[in-house]
Amino acid sequence: MSLKLLPRLTVGLALAAAPAAAQQHVRTIHEGAGADPRISVSQPESTSQASGGYVRSIEPSLGPLGDPLGIRPVLKARGIEYSLTYIADVLGNPTGGLRQGAIVEDRLNLRLNLNLDRLAGWEGATIHANAYFIHGTGLSRYYVGDLLTTSVIEALPSSRLYVLWFDQSLMDGQLGLRIGQQAADTEFFVSQTATLFVNSTFGWPAITGLDLPSGGPAYPLSAPAIRAKYAPGNGFSLQVGLYDGDPAGANRPGQDPEAQRLNRTGTSFRTNDPALIVAEATYAYNIEPEAKGLPGDITLGGWQHFGRFDSLRFDITGVPLADPNASGIGRPLRGNAGLYAIYDQTLYRESGKDDEGLGFFVRAAYSPTRSSLVDAYVDTGLAYKGLFEGRDDDTVGVSLAHARISDDARRADRDTIVYTGVPMPRRRAETVLEATYQAAVVPGFTVQPDIQYVFHPGAGVAGPDGRRLRNAAVLGVRATVQY
Repeated sequence: MSLKLLPRLTVGLALAAAPAAAQQHVRTIHEGAGADPRISVSQPESTSQASGGYVRSIEPSLGPLGDPLGIRPVLKARGIEYSLTYIADVLGNPTGGLRQGAIVEDRLNLRLNLNLDRLAGWEGATIHANAYFIHGTGLSRYYVGDLLTTSVIEALPSSRLYVLWFDQSLMDGQLGLRIGQQAADTEFFVSQTATLFVNSTFGWPAITGLDLPSGGPAYPLSAPAIRAKYAPGNGFSLQVGLYDGDPAGANRPGQDPEAQRLNRTGTSFRTNDPALIVAEATYAYNIEPEAKGLPGDITLGGWQHFGRFDSLRFDITGVPLADPNASGIGRPLRGNAGLYAIYDQTLYRESGKDDEGLGFFVRAAYSPTRSSLVDAYVDTGLAYKGLFEGRDDDTVGVSLAHARISDDARRADRDTIVYTGVPMPRRRAETVLEATYQAAVVPGFTVQPDIQYVFHPGAGVAGPDGRRLRNAAVLGVRATVQY
């Protein structure tokens, strides 16, 4: 199955934008991460996760320099909105991992949103694009060696187009059809509470990032796709996306840096690879203004990739790959699939406030196909916004994620020990614990100290000395400016 029938994109290049709701000191509380109804009172002021929305701008704090030519309101009245987000990380691992070190990385995100109703009288139509300018060195790649990447902005330095799509709203807004270059991590597998955290796995989870070709259609890569979303009301929504199954043509699963090199600018626009389908159903409850209970949602979803994958353990003749007589070519396996569930719940809401309180999330996924490096995944966490008196916009949180290596991958490690006779660690699982505090300095500017502890980096892989990599502590701080 392929995307050969995907219609040719006819929309021109634009650098996209989330709605610039921040001309005033206000919040966009009607929409949460993933473009769903907001159910989390602890969704943070700023986020680097791809699913996160644009909340407030630093523009009012800049005075006359915020919009010196006064063009933003003029453009907005004509249906043109733009925004910029700059994120900078300083991270280091004083203990554990491959070696000790520190890095600086940053990303500039430029968005543009074109409302075709205002621009051309085309009701319900929107063009959206998003470009990234990425710099710096990745701590996970060069120092920690973990599978659950320590920062969601970590990627090879590049200037790339991320998404570029056309969206048509139908049936009084109940049905949305979207075509163009898209990323699954902006809408699928999203927890609104989890958008606080720095580690990448709390956005696009490691089970999909490690099992799908080129890491799947997720940061920093995306793919041509068609997405349909139906929200008939009463909190129910259904959505399904059909994506080209290999955003870079790397033809192998996992977040391999080579994939980013193959599609360095984000303009490969591949449509001939076997397809990936992602679908999910969500029920959000207590989202009406007059609701007495606390808001939350439950999501059930899954994915199916129709490509061929190499066996993790056997070659094309059925001989273990670790056997010196093996061909070195993995036995072809058909497809990769998985199921997931998400529970996002507000546990406590401050009196008289709609965006302060305690939120909880848990996500679980299972991929039984034999091509999967990670066959089981779970993450969970708590976040509280406005915990401290006088700091209503600050958010504090703690989270945990666990990824288990599949049976075939572990057996492949055992085969290597048997055939080489050299004792070595066998991969089993990797776990990360994160604690973070996001402080809002002024509207649109946050500073976020962060601590992570990685248990068994690389799922327990051997380091240069032949021993299992030591647990790693990661310390750092993030600064985010939204305009």
